[in-house]
Amino acid sequence: MNKTAFTRQALPHVHPLRLAATLLLAACGADTLEAAAPERDAPVACRIETDRAVVPADKPETAIVKVTLAADRVASRERPPVNLALVLDRSGSMAGDKIARAREAAIAAIRRLDVRDTVSVVIYDHEVETLVPAQPARNIEWIEGRIAQIASRGNTALFAGLSQGASELRKHLDTGRINRIILLSDGLANVGPSSPDEVGRLGAALMKEGIAVTTIGVGTDYNEDLMTRVSGNSDGNSYFVEKSDDLPAIFTKELGDVLSVVASRVRLTVRFRSGATPIECIGRDGRIADSTVTVDLNQLYGGQEKYLLVRVELAPGRDGESRLLADAKVTFEDATRRRSAQATAASRIRFSRDAREVAESRNVPVSREYTLNRNAQELERAVRLADEGKKEEAARVMRESAGRLEEAATALAAPELDIVARRQSAHADEVNASGMKKAGRKAIVTDNYMLYNQQQK
Repeated sequence: MNKTAFTRQALPHVHPLRLAATLLLAACGADTLEAAAPERDAPVACRIETDRAVVPADKPETAIVKVTLAADRVASRERPPVNLALVLDRSGSMAGDKIARAREAAIAAIRRLDVRDTVSVVIYDHEVETLVPAQPARNIEWIEGRIAQIASRGNTALFAGLSQGASELRKHLDTGRINRIILLSDGLANVGPSSPDEVGRLGAALMKEGIAVTTIGVGTDYNEDLMTRVSGNSDGNSYFVEKSDDLPAIFTKELGDVLSVVASRVRLTVRFRSGATPIECIGRDGRIADSTVTVDLNQLYGGQEKYLLVRVELAPGRDGESRLLADAKVTFEDATRRRSAQATAASRIRFSRDAREVAESRNVPVSREYTLNRNAQELERAVRLADEGKKEEAARVMRESAGRLEEAATALAAPELDIVARRQSAHADEVNASGMKKAGRKAIVTDNYMLYNQQQK
């Protein structure tokens, strides 16, 4: 197991279960445990792991460092109030079952709220209408009646609809609320700003205000690059719903996340020590400046984990040397107690000339996550090639990456990688025969987004 030290800061006592976990880490070989007083019932813990706890001595090496933020579950009575805006596409392409299921899903979402929460509903086609101005979630029957009247028409002014949803949230915007937009669309934005870059910039601006945007794309005609960009830039979720019958379940899943937020305005800072140089963030975006990596997250959900993978170059170490690798600090707003808090972690790495000791120190979960994220990057490359009409080359990239998955499955004794490899090989055959279909492309882009951001399906 990795040599890792961790703390949750500012606590007068240690919960017995957390103390047991600390002792377990020590029993598994942690070099040091920096047991500063952790904060009472702090909702977030931080830990650092590497793909190998021991690396070969006497030569430069590469390590994969995984920094995980683990959030506790929170009782529903303790949750912070939600400031929710539903922004719904009512364009002509939503006619029929899509608009009916969208109405049903929106009503199901509203019913999850209570008097602590604020809700607004914005609909858009070539024009934008605030159907339900921001207000406490009290008069649910009236709100449901308004939603039930939504009918399809016109084109798709997605940017304007999203902007109006943000305006409604700003009426009750504060750090004590969980501010979320749920944006639904089934088509291409064709009125106003419509490129992924333009709409993505709006997402980044909303992130700075503490607003996350979850996007839900319905069918196979929407722009998945645009939808994942706005979600990624604001740290929201993103969904591909091929069948509109699945919309109510997706809205219910999303409200479950929104109602379980335990931390907001999250900043993770990882400082690598002498002899360790961060080269690349894998999957999740991070900023590298000299020996420090920084990542900002809008919110953390109770019972879930988010992580950062960093490829690090290590200077040669002597046989038997144990070296401090990195320390991490996460600062956040405790959403249930409305106060600032932090958690810290530190990790060491050891060097050895014993090849067996190196091999036995492998951390399978970290290696597996690294393998899956590298595969996702190759799938991104395949999508670009397919977009350029190079279907045979796209299929080759997919097959070669599937082959590496199979090798990793054997090396790591991870049969789940074999399952991914087989499905990917079958998809590669389809791409080679007839190109990348809309649904297949959307599945790759959305699944990659979920992997990079550890969004639960």
